[in-house]
Amino acid sequence: DAIVTAVECGIGKVNAAVAATALAEQGVHIILNCGLSGGISGIGKNEISIPNKFLEHDFDLSGLGYKLCQKPGQDYVYNCDEELLKTAQNIVADAKVGPAATGDCFVQDDDLRDFLKDEFSAMSCDMETAAIAYACAVYNVKFLAIRKISDDAGNDAGGSYREVNNLAEDTLIKYILQIINKLV
Repeated sequence: DAIVTAVECGIGKVNAAVAATALAEQGVHIILNCGLSGGISGIGKNEISIPNKFLEHDFDLSGLGYKLCQKPGQDYVYNCDEELLKTAQNIVADAKVGPAATGDCFVQDDDLRDFLKDEFSAMSCDMETAAIAYACAVYNVKFLAIRKISDDAGNDAGGSYREVNNLAEDTLIKYILQIINKLV
C-alpha cells in the first residue's frame, strides 16, 4: 500500500528545502510540488508549466569568479524525473515544459524577467522548486513540479498574482491527484 503525505511548505527556498528534506529523511520515494509561478518566456497567464530543469537565479558567487548560479564542486542545475515528466504530460497534455528559475524574491520586474530569459532560457520563475529539486537530488528522491502561471513576472505582476491566488482554485491539486493515482 502506498502512503501519501501532503505538506504545505510555505513560501521560499528555505521552507521548501526543509520540507523536502524532512520528507526525504522519512523515506519518501517521490516528491510532487505544485504552486503558482511567474511566466517568463513562451507561456502565459493561467497556463500550466511543468519545469524540467531548476536553478537558483539568486545564488551568486560571481565576485569570486564563478558563473551566476554556479555552486563550486556540485551540480547547480537540477532535473525533474523523466518518468514522472512523461506521466504528467500524459495527464496535462497542454502543459508547457521548460526551465524554472528559483529565487527568494517575487519577480515583478521587466528587466529581471528578461535577464532570466536571456541568461538561463527560463520559461518560468518561482520561489521554491530549485530548492526542492536540490534536496531531492541529495536524497535520491524522484521530483516533479506542476505550476500554474499567475503573472508575467513583469513590473505589474503583483496584481495579477493576487488575482489568481485569491481564486484558490483546485486545478493543480486535481492534476497531482491524477498523477498519484497513475503511480499507485
